[in-house]
Amino acid sequence: MANTFPKLHNAAWPGVVGKDPNSDNPPIDLDTMLDYTANAEVNGQKFDGVDLFLADPHVSIDSSGDDLKRLAEKLQSRNLVTGSMVAPVWPPVGGGAACDPGEGRKKYLEQVRKACGIAQFLEDLGVRPYGVIRIDSAVDPGTWSEDPEGNQKNIAETFQEAGRIAADHGQRLAAEGEICWGGMHSWRRMVQLLEMTDMPNVVGFQADMAHTLLYVMGYNAPEDAILPQDFDWSDRNQLDAALKQLTGALRPWTIDFHVAQNDATVFGSGSHDKTGRHCLPNDPNGKLDIAHHAGFWMRDENGNLTKAFQHICWDGCMFPNNVMADPKTWNDILAAMLSVRDAHGW
Repeated sequence: MANTFPKLHNAAWPGVVGKDPNSDNPPIDLDTMLDYTANAEVNGQKFDGVDLFLADPHVSIDSSGDDLKRLAEKLQSRNLVTGSMVAPVWPPVGGGAACDPGEGRKKYLEQVRKACGIAQFLEDLGVRPYGVIRIDSAVDPGTWSEDPEGNQKNIAETFQEAGRIAADHGQRLAAEGEICWGGMHSWRRMVQLLEMTDMPNVVGFQADMAHTLLYVMGYNAPEDAILPQDFDWSDRNQLDAALKQLTGALRPWTIDFHVAQNDATVFGSGSHDKTGRHCLPNDPNGKLDIAHHAGFWMRDENGNLTKAFQHICWDGCMFPNNVMADPKTWNDILAAMLSVRDAHGW
């Protein structure tokens, strides 16, 4: 009998992240992203849901109750639910840097508060059965490096306060480790930040396979590289060993998981800083064996399923719009997701 968990989600934010209204790749509206998701099908299997970006032009962080009821209807009409949601904690969209103990922290926490309220409201409407609120430090590594230890302390304090807000709303927060976020730009610093925050039942880690591959390469933190600079990508045993070291450190904190492919390069577009390049699942330059390496996050060191999350999400940010308009793109992605669930589901 086929596995039914974890549920399979697409992400809506690739329609917004890295998009530039004044370019050949402008933002893609939420309805279109929902249609791309709902229309995908592989051997009678479909996506179960979609994870959301709580910022314009998709879902305003200041959405009213009526706005959210309309959103719920859009999901239900397509037989989708929602799960994890991205809180817009960054200064350009009303948030603030988590390392700023003053006004920045105040703005950051207000965005978290609003996001948790939206999540709770959608739960009450019956369209959000699981999922977390995604956060990051909202500061670049260069600014963070001006005072690494002081900034790390301030970020942990902000995460603690955000965690208390989340707990009050019955929510959990997951910090997504990306090389573009100060204090989270290396796997050692990410572990340190989670340990300093010390709220394992409330503030955890969101692993994205494209971003965490760059952790083992030491992008933006060469002192924390696990693989050598001249690594031969045909050496699958050494790659597996590096990823096992990485996941051994971060898997105990992982409460949300993004399936993705990466070609061991960085990429940025629009206003988004360079981070792990997301590739299509069958990209010939992709360095990951998706189903195999997903198991490093979904199974413990003894090979037992952790069942630490009820759904998994595909993340493919900064694909060109013409690629996203091709139905084959989403069918291939859904097939990759199904291969992960077949191998590591229940």
